[in-house]
Amino acid sequence: MYRECSILENVVVNQLHLNNRAVVAPMTRVSTRGDGVPTEQMEKYYRRYAEGGFGLTITEGVYTDRTFAQAYPNQPGMTNAQQQKGWEAIVRATHKAGGKIILQLMHAGALSQHLSHTRSASSIQPLRGMLAGYSKKQGRFPAPQAMNLAEIDDAIKGFVDSAIRAEKAGFDGVEIHAANGYLLDQFLTDYTNDREDQYGGSVKNRCRLSAEVTAAIKSSVASHFIVGVRVSQGKVNDFDYLWPNGLNDGEVIFDSLKNAGADYIHFASEGKGFDHGCLTRAGESLPKLARDLTGLPVIANGGLDNPAEANRILTGSHADLVALGTGALANPDWPARLKANDDIAAFNPAMFTFGVTVEDQFTWEEEAGLVRL
Repeated sequence: MYRECSILENVVVNQLHLNNRAVVAPMTRVSTRGDGVPTEQMEKYYRRYAEGGFGLTITEGVYTDRTFAQAYPNQPGMTNAQQQKGWEAIVRATHKAGGKIILQLMHAGALSQHLSHTRSASSIQPLRGMLAGYSKKQGRFPAPQAMNLAEIDDAIKGFVDSAIRAEKAGFDGVEIHAANGYLLDQFLTDYTNDREDQYGGSVKNRCRLSAEVTAAIKSSVASHFIVGVRVSQGKVNDFDYLWPNGLNDGEVIFDSLKNAGADYIHFASEGKGFDHGCLTRAGESLPKLARDLTGLPVIANGGLDNPAEANRILTGSHADLVALGTGALANPDWPARLKANDDIAAFNPAMFTFGVTVEDQFTWEEEAGLVRL
């Protein structure tokens, strides 16, 4: 019976009390009008996850500065008063519906499909091509320019300033996006970082920027304000990448993030499910290691919309919470369905028939005759 799943038990992250362990994973929706300001349609989109019973929603990644951070043309940001005001409406709506919400902070680095001149850890051209549907720009990513120390400091400041705005907007916390091949992951990954300074070489050095961003934000916000970090092995342009030294790499990375003050670790699986993205080559669980080593709450991700699979991850001590992406798109009321023992709908890729924006999704739902909250 779904209602007996441990997913529906409450949990505390730092001082944040959540009604259950179901989390909406961050998903890129590129739904602004080009100004980075959230829209009324986005407010409806986020509100209904709280109305559907999700204990926590993590927003799509927002760009943290207007120089080098933006990934996509219509991506939302958190860099000015107008953007902050737009997010305030979403926070109010989420809280009114009984949910909690965290803003994900993101710097695209070399994987920008918006900028012509990009910055990264090193001047190494990214693998493969740009994502279809998120930008008119297509083809191979250009080779970025290696960041100098002043640019690194500017990037850190962008993260901090956006986190301060998020706190003022009423968010329950922020999540630092150090996963999926974007800037912080470009520093962390061996084949995209050939630096010879304090940010290159060893795993600890390559994780330094993520730790510095975490520590800088923690020192700039209230103690109860959540600062989580999302990490992954796979990337949007390299689903099959695994950390070369498995658990040994994990020990260094997780320890660095804990020491920097992270309140939780979100271990993401990019595109192919938990057992593909969250395990080492030897089949060992990196989320479980993060949980055991740090004592921090861990969020797991990767095809966990199947309640039995999600429950396996929780009862097997791999994680404390489970984050749903496409499963949440198909079931914005997923926790309510579990509580009522209702069927879970499978994700239908046709949802993106008209495009990947929130407005496109609503158009498809209307034409498909779906009744939504």
